[in-house]
Amino acid sequence: MANNTHLDFLDRCLVKFDQALRSCVPGSSNARRLSPAAASKESDLTETDRQHAAGLMRINHTGEVCAQALYQGQAATAKLNDVRQSMETAAAEEIDHLAWCEERLQQLDSRPSALNPLWYSLSYAVGAAAGLAGDKWSLGFVAETEDQVCEHLEEHLDQLPENDNKSRAILETMIADEKHHGESAREAGGAELPAPIKQAMTVMSEVMKKTTYHL
Repeated sequence: MANNTHLDFLDRCLVKFDQALRSCVPGSSNARRLSPAAASKESDLTETDRQHAAGLMRINHTGEVCAQALYQGQAATAKLNDVRQSMETAAAEEIDHLAWCEERLQQLDSRPSALNPLWYSLSYAVGAAAGLAGDKWSLGFVAETEDQVCEHLEEHLDQLPENDNKSRAILETMIADEKHHGESAREAGGAELPAPIKQAMTVMSEVMKKTTYHL
């Protein structure tokens, strides 16, 4: 029995390590759905517009790296099996976003952020802490995270070069998916987070966006 328990623990560690690699190592994530950008023609962007679009998509890619880490951290400490499975399912769905943003960065002759491993580690720790606080708070954390993600994606829609239809198509689909995840978390019993926690999440998000745009 002890040997089996030891193997189960090692198996879980290997799975978590594999998930981290697939989130942080470029080219490791494969989308299940076709990118929304596939239906749009590439626009003739100026060099300034290309760099700006790449900066925004780099932020969005890192945001998805953080989402992977948050969900995996919460799944690791969730108390109920159905909540754990819900977190793992949401993480799998977010892989599409991760792959789409990475593909778009390649099309823009750019790359993901060099800070992704750092942000993954921090987000995993935050997610694990949320899970330890209890499932209703963990679900509430998901709902608030998705609300804030939608806000910054909508801001990016306004900031994208007007003729960057490929990036725009990706963000519009991501917004619809994130809203669904947030609504599902609330319906599953997610609690409203205290204002100080929401503010701390906002500050962390702003730091991520400012550093990732360039790095």
